[in-house]
Amino acid sequence: MDLVFPHTFVPWFRSVAPYIHAYRGKTFVVAMAGEGIAAGKLNAFVQDLSILHAMGIKLVLVHGFRPQVSEQLRAKGHPERFSHGMRITDAAALDSAQEAAGQLRFEIEAAFSQGLPNTPMANATVRVVSGNFLTARPVGIVDGVDFQQSGRVRKVDAAAIRKAIDIGAVVLLSPFGFSPTGEAFNLTMEDVATCTAIALQADKLLFLTEVPGIHEVQGDPESAIDTELALADAKRMLAALPSPTRPRDTAFYLQHCVRACEGGVERSHILSFAVDGALLTEVYTHDGIGTMVVDEKLESLREAGADDIGGILQLIEPFERDGTLVKRDRTEIERDIGHYTVIEHDGVIFGCAALYPYPEAQTGEMAALTVSHNVQGQGDGERILKRIEQRARTSGLASIFVLTTRTMHWFIKRGFVVADADWLPEARKRKYNWDRRSHVLVKHLK
Repeated sequence: MDLVFPHTFVPWFRSVAPYIHAYRGKTFVVAMAGEGIAAGKLNAFVQDLSILHAMGIKLVLVHGFRPQVSEQLRAKGHPERFSHGMRITDAAALDSAQEAAGQLRFEIEAAFSQGLPNTPMANATVRVVSGNFLTARPVGIVDGVDFQQSGRVRKVDAAAIRKAIDIGAVVLLSPFGFSPTGEAFNLTMEDVATCTAIALQADKLLFLTEVPGIHEVQGDPESAIDTELALADAKRMLAALPSPTRPRDTAFYLQHCVRACEGGVERSHILSFAVDGALLTEVYTHDGIGTMVVDEKLESLREAGADDIGGILQLIEPFERDGTLVKRDRTEIERDIGHYTVIEHDGVIFGCAALYPYPEAQTGEMAALTVSHNVQGQGDGERILKRIEQRARTSGLASIFVLTTRTMHWFIKRGFVVADADWLPEARKRKYNWDRRSHVLVKHLK
């Protein structure tokens, strides 16, 4: 174990570092369904939140309490009623909600107070702040149904919440609000989390729910999870789905993600509380584990700029070290940055290539084609190749060529043919390294 662990831990930790840097100082609103707490996931969830907090992320936590309120009502022998996907809150339901909220706040604050040695909470100091941050209004009568003390968020005291999270506290919000006259209203966790994220203009809104995300094939629970949905696609999907009446309906959480993104929240996520470490996996890995709704595709294919030099160097360094790529120093990349194309995902560069034109020979060299080990096999290399071909055509070139020692077959599958080194333009031929004996492969552009 001592021999293997550094070889797995160190590369993994380095791969996580860009996300640690990117999210330090950012604001996340995290909402956990009451079903997750009822399933015994609270301690692990709080431990993961404390790690995010230690990484410098500002946190607002919203808890749900659907099953806890239902349990209280059953204990009292009182029937529960729902309509339009919401609880109808009569006097007994309001009392049950207040009791459930008080108990859950106690349990959550206790979980954040843990500090046992040899646990993720060791040496953690997380202060939890809660209060009357929400002003509510009644739902009223909808389609003839009187929702009584069920309410919606009227206003979020974003300034007060911001002051608390800026000094390092975690703000805890229960789904309760009060009218200006002091009347209490039972709110939904989803509405509270969405309104709070919009009011704070949070960087992320994350729902830990009973569902794993949005399946690529609707109605097929065995199909893969769609890890990223553009807002436009999410809105089209939502328009085609029936109105949700229960949390497991596809549209139930999706409607709140869409609303948050339309309100200025950059990314909204749906992930399962049943998966251990789902929150950490979603935040600190490339593809995550649930569904992310974003106003535009986070992954962009574009020409490189001066700000990308460090990312390119970090990307190609492992391939230079193992001999796949020829060594390039920072000065060379700074000089040639205008030749580079990059794939960026969420602020991290995962692929690159450069096009060096030889206009006198109507050809160009594609060099330093690199895709991170973390995302290989997802088609990024092909996307970069197509962009390089497009740049070559725009520059009036009739062909592109590559020099490679290890990836010849990848290029052959994509239309390249083997050529002799004498085919190279004279200027490139003079720099050809005969000791390296790289294969020359050419693709003629139509």
